Amino acid sequence: MQGALRTCLTHGNVVKDSLLQHVRVLSPLLRPIVFSRFESVSSARIEEHGFESTRIADILKKKGKGADGSWLWCTTDDTVYDAVKSMTQHNVGALVVVKPGEQKSIAGIITERDYLRKIIVQGRSSKSTKVGDIMTEENKLITVTPDTKVLKAMQLMTDKRIRHIPVIDDKEMIGMVSIGDVVRAVGAANAPALGRQQV
Repeated sequence: MQGALRTCLTHGNVVKDSLLQHVRVLSPLLRPIVFSRFESVSSARIEEHGFESTRIADILKKKGKGADGSWLWCTTDDTVYDAVKSMTQHNVGALVVVKPGEQKSIAGIITERDYLRKIIVQGRSSKSTKVGDIMTEENKLITVTPDTKVLKAMQLMTDKRIRHIPVIDDKEMIGMVSIGDVVRAVGAANAPALGRQQV
């Protein structure tokens, strides 16, 4: 019993820490109310709503293949300008980078952070710089599989300070999950339990 309670408290802290890092609460005065309600959710209620068993595959299924951000990509030969333009058009913060002609073979990832740090701050031209020159390469990527638990993905994203994580299955790219997707999944799993709590 104590082991189960300790596990729940550990997972609760992961959720709380991630939410604190990635979600803005409108008023600092509301923060104690929101999170004191969260902390009072019992382990039985979290497990009752299937949160412990939620996997990345569940998030991808809910997003759907046509959803913006589920599978957006560019090639290593594209200009950074075109990649950033695509991110802006689709309202996403990262694109998977593939080798030209090999849509399922991941070469890396380009994010808004890469653009800011490696183009803007360094005074480089986004129209003459190739994505392959500034992307995070495949050998440095943090990835998950469809079977990865949402809590594990959230922990990875929080610990590594990343907001987008490619989903790989049998060495092929099958989707992308953002911290927003993960937080929504956590919120959806906990919403019924939170709604029943007394203020």
